[in-house]
Amino acid sequence: MSVPAIEANGARIPLVGLGTWDLRGQTCARMVEAALKLGYRHIDTASMYGNEEAVGEGLRASGVPRDQVFVTTKVWQSDLAPRDLERSAKASLAKLKLPFVDLLLIHWPNSSIPLAGTIGALCKMKRDGLARNVGISNFTVALIEEAWTYTTEPLVTNQFECHVYLDQSKVIGATRKRGMAVTAYSPIARGKVKGDKLLARVGKAHGKSAAQVCLRFLVQQDIVVIPRTSDAGRLKENFELFDFTLSGAEMKEIAALGSPKGRIVEWSGTPDWD
Repeated sequence: MSVPAIEANGARIPLVGLGTWDLRGQTCARMVEAALKLGYRHIDTASMYGNEEAVGEGLRASGVPRDQVFVTTKVWQSDLAPRDLERSAKASLAKLKLPFVDLLLIHWPNSSIPLAGTIGALCKMKRDGLARNVGISNFTVALIEEAWTYTTEPLVTNQFECHVYLDQSKVIGATRKRGMAVTAYSPIARGKVKGDKLLARVGKAHGKSAAQVCLRFLVQQDIVVIPRTSDAGRLKENFELFDFTLSGAEMKEIAALGSPKGRIVEWSGTPDWD
């Protein structure tokens, strides 16, 4: 099946991708290869993940033509000075063995490095042909607006933690206001959904798992999801989201699970969240 995609500021981003955080070596390469053979057309990696070589290996092993795969990578928080960003982007391409990526993101904002220079360097990567599209990740409402005051290229997505337990309505609204796609990482709340009675009940009504309900809840709102897994069975399950539809009542019931306090990803480098 062809993967539904969302159009955002000139980019066409497949709604389901494989997240590769914490996947390493041959495990990572095998999962990327398996995902692409299964029908995935969106792979998400980052310089910080330490697996770009393996992602490239899996991409080549799959036999899927390069122009059919949307590849995303990210520049780490410590590499956001202009020269460092360019060096990081070129290093990522060398590891992936690709002439360009489809999307290059700022992985996390860094308040100690001026955003104007970072955004300027990011835009240069697009102009130089190293990235077909550029965007941001983990940006708050204020940082989204600041980024747009500096950018000379359309930013196509803001990638951030987004799942049924976390109310991200403010950031989602600000992201969409600028025409950007919302990309959700940790869309299954790192497995927290397994024991949820509401999600299990809704899933049972559709012959689906709680995790599939969570993912469907997001893609039904045109939110891109990039669940990470090292299990081949789960890989297939995470992709089977387009043969059922949640009712309006089910969507409302699931949305009620969300809270501003539902965040899972929190560390010393995070910004002041909305």
